[in-house]
Amino acid sequence: MDRQAQQELQRWKAAERRKPLVVRGARQVGKTWLMKWFGRTAYENCAYANFEGNERLRRLFSGDLDAARIISGLAIETGTTIQPGRTLLILDEVQEVPRALTALKYLCEDAPEYHVIAAGSLLGVALHSGVSFPVGKVDFLDLHPMNLLEFIEALGERDLADLCRRRDWDLIAAFRGKYEDLLRQYYFVGGMPEAVSAFRDSRDTGAARAIQERILAALELDFSKHAPNAVVPRIRLLWNSIASQLSKENRKFIYGLVRKGARARDYELAMSWLIDCGLIHKVTRVTKPNLPLKAYEDFKSFKLFALDMGLLAAMTSLDARSLLEGNRIFTEFKGALTEQYALQQLKSTSRMPLHYWSRDNGMAEIDFVIQHGGSIVPVEVKAQTNLQAKSLQSYRARYDPPLAVRTSLAPYRVERALADIPLYGLPRLNDAIDDIFAQRKESA
Repeated sequence: MDRQAQQELQRWKAAERRKPLVVRGARQVGKTWLMKWFGRTAYENCAYANFEGNERLRRLFSGDLDAARIISGLAIETGTTIQPGRTLLILDEVQEVPRALTALKYLCEDAPEYHVIAAGSLLGVALHSGVSFPVGKVDFLDLHPMNLLEFIEALGERDLADLCRRRDWDLIAAFRGKYEDLLRQYYFVGGMPEAVSAFRDSRDTGAARAIQERILAALELDFSKHAPNAVVPRIRLLWNSIASQLSKENRKFIYGLVRKGARARDYELAMSWLIDCGLIHKVTRVTKPNLPLKAYEDFKSFKLFALDMGLLAAMTSLDARSLLEGNRIFTEFKGALTEQYALQQLKSTSRMPLHYWSRDNGMAEIDFVIQHGGSIVPVEVKAQTNLQAKSLQSYRARYDPPLAVRTSLAPYRVERALADIPLYGLPRLNDAIDDIFAQRKESA
């Protein structure tokens, strides 16, 4: 299955000032597959070292971190001759040996001719546990679950995915029914590669759900295995509350829904652990949609989203028959799945943090506000073709943004400073915004 990150890896390889690359992402989003694919297709050979439970590697990095010594030891461990520019050196689950992360600094400074990629499912946790990290000596690549276009391609509909990438909106509208069918399937299957692969091969929602449940069980085991014992019960409670938090009309996170009487300080560590693992996304409120957005964050008000909408559907036991019942799937949980979907697409294509905006009195709220170049763009997410957006009208009247985006099942349209982007066009939202601004400049 093709991933858009493959192109980023090719650019990394070609970069003149290339540094060791750290791939960040939650468990089972496809990091190992992606790295091995890259080593197999872009290099003469690949030296793969998995640090999980490997005492030899632990001993190797417990001594001198001289780059030549490390390369020599890894060549022996992997049984591969490691040649500069010809071999891809992969260090997987590298957080298991913290000194291996420190060693990336020396590989960058003293052996830049070697091509090195490191990854780990719990890297975020390791970095917040006092690990000496080589700041400024590595490049980063964040890997998320597959977005809608990657899912469409995996199902053999490459032409439909390419239409979205080209943003041929007239032709996209002609195939609107196909896109909506694929979107329904994605709402249920989600973007975890193993679940997508099972669904692609069998077209059986039951096969995808079985894998989702297995992934959820594995994550629960991770809580017990890797988190501090005292925090594990709170991690589970917080994790299992995500669906109920999103099902509310106002999706602002409320500690009292985790456990009656709960307070922020009771769950701060549990929340940080889940965020560091990449299992939840925290979207904070901004009091004003001004540049830079981070300067206007209200840290007390935020929403929490799941890693993947397929896993969220499995956590809530969403019935697969919803796929066959018109547009019901787009309105399940009062639109919670649609907002989760939008979050997932935006996360997969933007490196900028996401925020939302609401008035102090709570009478108006915009689902997402994004910083796009020198502009702040509000994004209102609507289920089905419902274009009633009173909050967006209020926001526009108050701040007069250069562009506002409304996303729903309605077709593409731009009228003055308001753009309707179909939900299945969200993976290319940044490009669509660039197109609109460029067209304005041409017509000015």
